[in-house]
Amino acid sequence: MISEFSRATLVLDARVEVDRIVEILREQVFGTLRRRGVVVGLSGGIDSSVVAALCARAFGKDKVLGLFMPEHHSSGDSLRLGRVVAAQLGIDTILEDIAAPLEAIGAYRRQIEAIQTAVPQYGDGWKCKLVLASVLESNGLNITRLTVEDPQGKTDTVRLSPAAYLQIVAATNYKQRLRKMTEYYHADRLNYAVAGTPNRLEYDQGFFVKQGDGTADLMPIVHLYKTQVYQLAEYLGVDEEIRRRPPTTDTFSMAQSQEEFYFALPYHLMDLCLYGVNHGLSAEEVAAAADLTAVQVQKVFKDIDSKRRAARYLHARPLLPAAMDEG
Repeated sequence: MISEFSRATLVLDARVEVDRIVEILREQVFGTLRRRGVVVGLSGGIDSSVVAALCARAFGKDKVLGLFMPEHHSSGDSLRLGRVVAAQLGIDTILEDIAAPLEAIGAYRRQIEAIQTAVPQYGDGWKCKLVLASVLESNGLNITRLTVEDPQGKTDTVRLSPAAYLQIVAATNYKQRLRKMTEYYHADRLNYAVAGTPNRLEYDQGFFVKQGDGTADLMPIVHLYKTQVYQLAEYLGVDEEIRRRPPTTDTFSMAQSQEEFYFALPYHLMDLCLYGVNHGLSAEEVAAAADLTAVQVQKVFKDIDSKRRAARYLHARPLLPAAMDEG
């Protein structure tokens, strides 16, 4: 049997999908949740821009609050592009600079202390990011490494001890958790719901922080592959600069793509591989659509399964000692 799977498989009717999501959002927020509107954290990225646009269609611009939550390591483009989105939609916004509370809680200090175990001279004027080699280039365990840049612009990539790596991640996760706390503050005072922005690729593969960006009252695009989010963005008229901007983490002080931090491949190829796993396609079928070899796709399949196992903890609800009787 000849497979009909191709990149066109992920093409959807954007108008129909937008109308469907908008109707569901109204039912969820006004009916199920009984809230008056929504809060959306605006990062200047494609996902938050699409979610904000969908919410503006569903509830009207007066029922959507956009939050800008920069900190010391945020890209200036994130705030600038977030403001572009808000201006296009005509929604109200609030700027909440979270740098000071992150300083107070020790987020930056704890990150630096962990880095200094591998790079003792790391300090003022230095920058960093965590990087992961493409799974296609790895013949064994794919280990996250630390890239640092000194004040003169010289870079170096080093291995980390497990303890240092975990501390860097834990300290960095303060950012996503503090942002979510801020979103819920404004949602509580306005009787609004919090709209989450993960897409299917991110949510499936655990590319989010537990009790951080993985937490929300509703997630309008979590069922959509990343390429489909871009299709909706074009239909919704999201600014072209945002649609052309490569997906970034905007988490570390050095510029960093989502691919080098977490995913095995560029998102458009990851989408094809994830779709293949979800629909029981063979590596050969996916390879033909993605212009990869079957051996390469098998590596990605294994990486997807590995990340899904790790993501079970992120998706898990609190464990209880006994079932709760709701009667």
